[in-house]
Amino acid sequence: MSQRDVIDFSALEKDLQAAVESERRYQRENEAKLRAVSQRVSYEQFRGLVLSSHLKPLDKEDKDGARRKQPWNPVAPGNA
Repeated sequence: MSQRDVIDFSALEKDLQAAVESERRYQRENEAKLRAVSQRVSYEQFRGLVLSSHLKPLDKEDKDGARRKQPWNPVAPGNA
């Protein structure tokens, strides 16, 4: 067997993962484009919707009133 006959499976897996991620990104951005067109938004809003398509909505525990892990002002009394 020559060097050309050897299959590099790790390189194939990296290529596959990159292709899968590229397809997910394409689908996500295309769906955002279709939603933006149906909403009849301006170009700036359209662009913002497509660029932010990777963001996920907040969960219930992420909203206001939930316990914070990091205080806004660690020096203020009661945050020590």
